[in-house]
Amino acid sequence: MDWIVAPDPEGRALRDVLPSMLSAMGVAGFTDTIGIPPCRNALVLLIDGLGHQLLREHAADAPFLASLQNSPPLTAGFPTTTVTSITSLATGRCAGEHGLVGYTFAEPGGGLLHPLSWTLRSAPGGADDERASLMEQWPPEQVQPNTTVLERAEAVGVDVRTAVPSHFEGTGLTRASMRGGQFRGVRELGDLAAELLDAADSPGPTLCYGYHGGVDLLGHIHGPGSIPWRMQLRQIDGFVQMVAERLPPGAVLGVVADHGMVDLDPAEAIDADGDPALQDGVRLLGGEVRVRHVYALPGARDDVLAAWRATIGDRGAVISGEQAIDEGYFGPVSTAVRPRIGDVLAIMRTAGVIRSIAEPGESSLRGHHGSLTAAEQLVPVLVAGG
Repeated sequence: MDWIVAPDPEGRALRDVLPSMLSAMGVAGFTDTIGIPPCRNALVLLIDGLGHQLLREHAADAPFLASLQNSPPLTAGFPTTTVTSITSLATGRCAGEHGLVGYTFAEPGGGLLHPLSWTLRSAPGGADDERASLMEQWPPEQVQPNTTVLERAEAVGVDVRTAVPSHFEGTGLTRASMRGGQFRGVRELGDLAAELLDAADSPGPTLCYGYHGGVDLLGHIHGPGSIPWRMQLRQIDGFVQMVAERLPPGAVLGVVADHGMVDLDPAEAIDADGDPALQDGVRLLGGEVRVRHVYALPGARDDVLAAWRATIGDRGAVISGEQAIDEGYFGPVSTAVRPRIGDVLAIMRTAGVIRSIAEPGESSLRGHHGSLTAAEQLVPVLVAGG
């Protein structure tokens, strides 16, 4: 399947960004596989949803960011979704090790964990819209027990900071992926810029991670390339230029993304909630529109695999979970993580698998990601300063 861009195991993936930055700062125990200029302090800004191809296609709306697009893109990992990618960035590990294997995935109680809210997406015998918290029953530190890169850096004396939206403080995803360092909650671009530049001016060594979600949000609602999306891209381009022009000597700013995005025609969607062939033998249906974790009832996997293949056809690749693991999509998979991966995976090339009843909000969106097309998998790594 020549449309699939598999995750890169050789050091040019999103998970390699923070170790490369720390190595460039001269911190022992980390390796630079990306090529970051030597620096005293490093800033990493993640622009949610800004794929490599999107930036190339809309360079006129982001001239400053495009001017930094001088090196090959990184691979985001699999699946190409925010919770997985941010955890890979923060831990330096693939999904098969850190365990956040999708937008939703199976939890030990028999339902689906929705990591963005750390709630139960569906309960055995319960309504699909149930939203019970799993913070106590399945704590984030248990789901993702690995030491983060931020914790490792802090342990050897690096001043570590996370400048992210204030409402991220104490969330399940923050506890799972962003443990370590000082939480610096921000509300608008102004205080995000101030936090980044304060870290750049620190005596060092200082590592600061920042996050902006507006490009992704408007891409989901209006579609990537839409006028609202382009206006948001122009705004973040000016923001990055403003920060870059104020960097002191010895500071480096690295701009990355967690995934790209594709614009889908709602008329082409496959509705799993309206197609009995996609429901027979299925215990749980996780993931998201562009990549589905399909959990089969005991003994039903082969029938489920055949039914999904027949329905999806050439619009995607339907493979077993074992095949995905064997082919390295999730990286090394621990024993604890294996039950979280679907018995069957539907990885979409075109269109998407919506759930009109269980996921009405997600199903109504225009922009999507999660799959392994180049538009979703490849993300930029843009470096200023040094």
